[in-house]
Amino acid sequence: MNKDVVFIPHALERMNERGISKELVVETLTNPDKVGEGYLGRKVAQKNMDGKLIRVIYEEHEDKIIVITAYITSKIDKYLR
Repeated sequence: MNKDVVFIPHALERMNERGISKELVVETLTNPDKVGEGYLGRKVAQKNMDGKLIRVIYEEHEDKIIVITAYITSKIDKYLR
């Protein structure tokens, strides 16, 4: 990925609460299993890991990616349809 990844304070707070590292978020953005459309023109990168799914909600700009939030869910079927 040639773009800078920027984490807004909300994303950092939620990642900290959920035990999600910046490295895992960047890995998900770099090598997603699926990228879908989110709300307000945002994108959602998803990666299956050990029976769970990490979802990264972000905005893509010309020169950077802004991470809005990230979370891990066990509802794989719901999101990987």
